[in-house]
Amino acid sequence: MTSVVVVGGGFTGFECTRHLLRELRKHNASADISVISPVDYMLYTPLLPDVAGGVVDARFVAIPLANTLRGVQHIRGRVDSVDFDRRTLVFIDPEERVRSLSWDRLVLTPGSVTRLFDVPGLAEYARGLKSTAEAIYLRDHVLEQLELANVDDDAGRAVARRTIVVVGASYSGTELVLQLRALADSATKHMNYAPDDVRFVLLDLAEQVMPEVGEKLGAAAQRVLTMRRIDVRLGVTLKEVHSEHVVLSDDSLIRTRTVAWVTGVTGAPLIEELGLPTEKGRLRVHSDLQVPGHLHVFAAGDAAAVPDVTRPGKITPPTAQHATRQGKVLGHNVAASMGYGKKKIYKHRNMGLVVDLGPRHAVANPLNIQLSGFPAKVVTRAYHLYAIPRFVNRWAVGLAYLTDLFFDRSVVSIGLSSEEDARFHASEGIPMPGPD
Repeated sequence: MTSVVVVGGGFTGFECTRHLLRELRKHNASADISVISPVDYMLYTPLLPDVAGGVVDARFVAIPLANTLRGVQHIRGRVDSVDFDRRTLVFIDPEERVRSLSWDRLVLTPGSVTRLFDVPGLAEYARGLKSTAEAIYLRDHVLEQLELANVDDDAGRAVARRTIVVVGASYSGTELVLQLRALADSATKHMNYAPDDVRFVLLDLAEQVMPEVGEKLGAAAQRVLTMRRIDVRLGVTLKEVHSEHVVLSDDSLIRTRTVAWVTGVTGAPLIEELGLPTEKGRLRVHSDLQVPGHLHVFAAGDAAAVPDVTRPGKITPPTAQHATRQGKVLGHNVAASMGYGKKKIYKHRNMGLVVDLGPRHAVANPLNIQLSGFPAKVVTRAYHLYAIPRFVNRWAVGLAYLTDLFFDRSVVSIGLSSEEDARFHASEGIPMPGPD
């Protein structure tokens, strides 16, 4: 029986496996399919800002692989290396044991990690938004700092505790800052200070908030940010990060104890270890998602430089929309390589973006129809409920949305994610480099 190993259980790996199973069933065929992933779930990352903002429980955005991919072997582990000649790979299991696995077809979808820059103190004091650990930590940390500020006898330190800096004004960073603002507003109702005492600063080197949605919707998002009392600073970023303050690229200083870094992603570290051609840090592939020079190796998603056939010379951006649709084509083409069906090329049709901007506000451009305000809010939440690939999770998120519509957000920091859990390397399952 043909063995298929899928590396990574994110959007692309999940959809690839699901569609491969469908293709095989359609042809009354079978294969020995394994999915290797550091976690046993597919994370619906577009709702991580909602987790950080206290709208949605972290469990609801985790799609369990065991419940949804029946007939597939699920292996917890981190792939360390691949031998393409012998068709084997080496992975490290959760107990740090080194194990190997052979394959006839290999699908590389390890996803991406937060893109870091050489900013002093960034890795130590800032946190990202690529995992549930980071989202939960940000939520708990913001609430804890507000509680501590309420009893701090040092006025300057209290100001730092009540100041939150978010770096990255793309849709993820913008969603995050507005969800955290809504959480803070709920908290201040029960604390001894006014909502304006909590300060939010959004930084980005870009000239516009959310340039990916266009000028009109970007301007609409900017109006929501202004209305929600977010201090937006464009054309600047971080120069240094310290425990109680940051220095910006314009040499200004902001006292803060909370820094969220949401500036984009880069391919998973495994890509650098494969010894294969890359483009912009992503694995080079053909338009049919096959790796050049390796007939039975495929790749897609954030870790692959997938050609955008609608824009010759360009590659597709690392978005959930591309990752999901590439996964479907990937599953079809892996089946085709086994003799079931014919290969397809990946051709993307842009269906637009949806961006949740906190209570009562959103922007969206479904099918190039530009929406803002309440209509966009309805479209945005409806899209997420449609896109989450499991009914139970849809049900739970729908109830969370309904609860958020009628009740204040809960002001409680449960402490499920520690500061160490939420460090960039730890939360993304990457081992810290050892001493030289």
